[in-house]
Amino acid sequence: MCGFLAIYDPAGEAEALRPLALQQARLLRHRGPDWSGVYADAHMVLVHERLAIVDVAHGAQPLLACDGAQALAINGEIYNHRDLRRGIDDYAFATDSDCEVILPLWRRQGAAFLNALNGMFAFVLWDRARRDWLIARDPVGIVPLYTGRDEHGRLYVASEMKALSGICVDIEIFPPGHFQTRSMAMPAPFYAPAWREFEAVRHGAAEPFALRQALERAVHRHLMTDVPYGVLLSGGLDSSLVAAITARFAARRVEDDDRSDAWWPRLHTFAIGLEGSPDVAAAQKVADRLGTAHHAFHFTAQEGLDALADVIYHVETYDVTTVRASIPMYLLARRIRAMGIKMVLSGEGSDELFGGYLYFHMAPDDREFHEELVRKLDALHLYDCARANKAMAAWGVEARVPFLDREFIDVAMHTAPSAKRPGGGRIEKAILREAGRGLLHDEILWRQKEQFSDGVGYGWIDALKAHAEAVVSDAQFAMAARRYPVNTPTSKEAYLYRSHFERRFPGDAVARLVPGGPSIACSTPTAFRWSKAFADMNDPSGRAVATVHREGLSESPVAAAGTGAKPPSVSAGRGCPAALGDEGCFGEPHDRNQPEE
Repeated sequence: MCGFLAIYDPAGEAEALRPLALQQARLLRHRGPDWSGVYADAHMVLVHERLAIVDVAHGAQPLLACDGAQALAINGEIYNHRDLRRGIDDYAFATDSDCEVILPLWRRQGAAFLNALNGMFAFVLWDRARRDWLIARDPVGIVPLYTGRDEHGRLYVASEMKALSGICVDIEIFPPGHFQTRSMAMPAPFYAPAWREFEAVRHGAAEPFALRQALERAVHRHLMTDVPYGVLLSGGLDSSLVAAITARFAARRVEDDDRSDAWWPRLHTFAIGLEGSPDVAAAQKVADRLGTAHHAFHFTAQEGLDALADVIYHVETYDVTTVRASIPMYLLARRIRAMGIKMVLSGEGSDELFGGYLYFHMAPDDREFHEELVRKLDALHLYDCARANKAMAAWGVEARVPFLDREFIDVAMHTAPSAKRPGGGRIEKAILREAGRGLLHDEILWRQKEQFSDGVGYGWIDALKAHAEAVVSDAQFAMAARRYPVNTPTSKEAYLYRSHFERRFPGDAVARLVPGGPSIACSTPTAFRWSKAFADMNDPSGRAVATVHREGLSESPVAAAGTGAKPPSVSAGRGCPAALGDEGCFGEPHDRNQPEE
């Protein structure tokens, strides 16, 4: 992950702002500790803090066009950049950076090129020749982006809000899948997929094999790197699938390069939890099966509490579920970077694509189920994407999310909602589990969903609640509505997080950037509408809705799957073999390199 700050001054005095830009960009250096770059002219200052992942030697930013007429500061990865370059023969590329392709595409097409990008990105492009600028953010919002204006009307753009807080009189989250140029009063969408509408997917495919192939392609794209990499492995379905597919690609590279004894590219996997964590135990089983170099780290509840204030500063939120899960991830990121790893793959996004949260068992019909998936994806940038990106970037580690690959999203969201909806005897994400047959043993493949903050150890949430109870008095909590009229905390734990946030980011204007209101498993209040069972809950933990899963699987033939018993196939549909046949994208049997049970 990189970080950048841009200041646009329509009055033509931007060069005088260079010291201010450098000062504020230093607040982002954790995102890019490898190098700092600056571009400045009369109207624009761009400061970039680089984490070197692709073209380590020559990809420093801001990137300049071949004639110097445009400058680009970007945080992200463009996974299809080589395909895009093939159509450009009238431009002299100066680097092998995946991001440089944006410059000639802008010169040729203006902002129309944005829909051709497959990647995670947030950027500012300054066109000195046209006196124009372009701001854009990837379709899901994997990478954070904020804009603001100071008292003189100058435009600021930054990777994190901390670079704007105290400088800008207003700060906004730049919306995912949107762009803006100088002539536009507000951002406009460039990403409007057909799958947003239920009727467009109602009769979609239900093919585990197609999902398997699409996920393999997505993981392969996300392995674009010139530095050592790893996989975050919780032992749950999503991260385990990513690890299993990555392990196969890594094994091929070792064989092709005859470097089987090398520290890299041997795949390293990472897990974290309290002693006795269910995630750590499950991750070890997956790692043993895949033969990765696995690193299981333990932290104590006190170590987590000691990091609380720093995590809230880095992740820039007081949302309870996000903070709970961010602390272990933040501690893990430090361990990963200490081992020389700069990029990791993660399983974020699968639950939003396939309805993996336990409350989805309560969806009344396919339409409601699908519309909630769309709402979850729309809000993902405020929750899991922000957590994964910022908690890892706090220590200069880039988190990549293959499930949120643009092409994979299209395949997953065009899958018939009826094939994805759990309940009535079907476990959550059944079709994805079916797609993973042969990659993982059944104990993991059919393991029930755990929220990350639960899976690291059930004592973690209890420790946070006990700490909040000890440090927040009844008198303080009674004044919560007066002290915090915006998103008033409804528990002492929430009050504690809010007080830490306010110390680093004072003012209601910044507080409004954090979503509030009741939710289960983050982001929407839909669960409260679906079932009265949620009405009395004041805790967004996955444990709080565990009974929903058990009730949804009662008398189900797959209910015993969590014990390791092999479940029957889900309805494959449209000619897909129930057990996925013999071959995936690798052109080989699915159980290759897998130990016998």
